[in-house]
Amino acid sequence: MSALVLTADDFGLAEEVNMAVEFAHRAGTLSCASLMVTAPAADDAVRRARGMAGLGVGLHLTLVEGRPALPPGEVPDLVGADGAFLDDPARAGVRFFFRPGARAQLGAEIRAQFEAFAATGLKLDHVNAHNHMHLHPTVLGLLLEIGRDYGTPPVRLPREPWSVAAAGGAGALLARAALAPWLALSRARLRHAGAMHNDTILGLTHGGAMTEARLLALLADAAKRGRACEIYLHPAIGRAPALERTMANYDHAGEFSALMSPALARAVVQNGYRLCTFRALG
Repeated sequence: MSALVLTADDFGLAEEVNMAVEFAHRAGTLSCASLMVTAPAADDAVRRARGMAGLGVGLHLTLVEGRPALPPGEVPDLVGADGAFLDDPARAGVRFFFRPGARAQLGAEIRAQFEAFAATGLKLDHVNAHNHMHLHPTVLGLLLEIGRDYGTPPVRLPREPWSVAAAGGAGALLARAALAPWLALSRARLRHAGAMHNDTILGLTHGGAMTEARLLALLADAAKRGRACEIYLHPAIGRAPALERTMANYDHAGEFSALMSPALARAVVQNGYRLCTFRALG
């Protein structure tokens, strides 16, 4: 059977997200959730996670669109005048490369978020980064270096099949092409570090619009590839200010509905998948 990881991102961003994670996991269709340890509803997420032993909870490193774990004065090259991370991943990535103090500050912040996760007492199932910022070579290098102190957790590889990107149109295909060299480099570095990872991912091109029909179609297509696959979504039971701020065009409730569909549970079995956590990939 092919391994399938079904993940909810942004666990802890809002209680509406946390409730969706709990409902979907208890329904048997969600195997993992990625926790934003500095997000407004992180404490609520941790409380819920402690009651779900089978849920693989990972660290969703937040280096954009959020607030740091460290005091803003300790990471001045990473934050704006408001003390929050930048909302623009490209601009943030340039800072990470070219500001002299950025690497040391990034290392300190990444370690602080690992520590915040460790303080929850939850078992670390995986690590990834909000907006896939771990594809940034500096971020990935620090993640792998620091991650050794936390058991070298599995890492998400956002490597979507070319055919899926092509179905999303010219823009999605160009985005996939732009990511190709970074994905190849990341994959090589993960293997060198001995970090487990998924082979392919679904949810990148159709982020925020993973309807039941689309989810079922992508599942059937991925089954033909026979590789360890992650599908990630952004479910929530309804709207919330934290979601509106950066993901106003996402259909969070629609993605939650797709996760709760009995048809999804049947499709996982019918397509020959073994639903698992990241730690269970190996």
